[in-house]
Amino acid sequence: MKTAVIVFPGSNCDRDMAVALETITGKAPAMVWHRESELPAGTDFIALPGGFSYGDYLRSGAMAARSPILRAVAAAAGRGVPVLGVCNGFQVLTEAGLLPGALMRNAGLNFVCRTVPLKVENSQSLFTASYSSDEEIRIPVAHHDGNYFADEDTLDRIEGEGRVAFRYLDSVNGSARDIAGVLSDAGNVLGMMPHPERAIDRAHGGTDGLRLFEAALGALA
Repeated sequence: MKTAVIVFPGSNCDRDMAVALETITGKAPAMVWHRESELPAGTDFIALPGGFSYGDYLRSGAMAARSPILRAVAAAAGRGVPVLGVCNGFQVLTEAGLLPGALMRNAGLNFVCRTVPLKVENSQSLFTASYSSDEEIRIPVAHHDGNYFADEDTLDRIEGEGRVAFRYLDSVNGSARDIAGVLSDAGNVLGMMPHPERAIDRAHGGTDGLRLFEAALGALA
């Protein structure tokens, strides 16, 4: 199995993502610089990692979305290749039009870095098949522009089509709140704000993120 991590100037979670992919597959992923125009032949899985591509100038992910490699990523996604965008990678996917909506500044205007509870909204996708519907999982977040926004028609559509993968849970009363992860209409592209690659080892706090990689990569094996 061949995996690839797209690296932008300002990426800072690319090594974490590479470790996660190598842990599951036993093979180091290709680290693909954003100025490349093609993916390695036979790439089976693509990850866009977190960080601050281009220093978050203009809008988070806006400049990275115009990188040459994104044309190859979009073409691969169109062929059904799984694409995972985490944090800044999620922002890039929305800016590139591979996912609907946009990521805006956090309501409190603060950078948030902590482990948060999530509700699994859709357990039937390529990425979430190892979870149970409505299951509560815990995965770290680290973002300043993580407020998912879309117009009412778009929200109604993705809700109705079951494309909301995860929601944040209120840590006080356990109620489901804002969207934390969104799937493409074909289900092979997932953007999420929390960092599953930082939750693959019990020594680091838990393995709820590991299950996401096992589901997606296991389905390709």
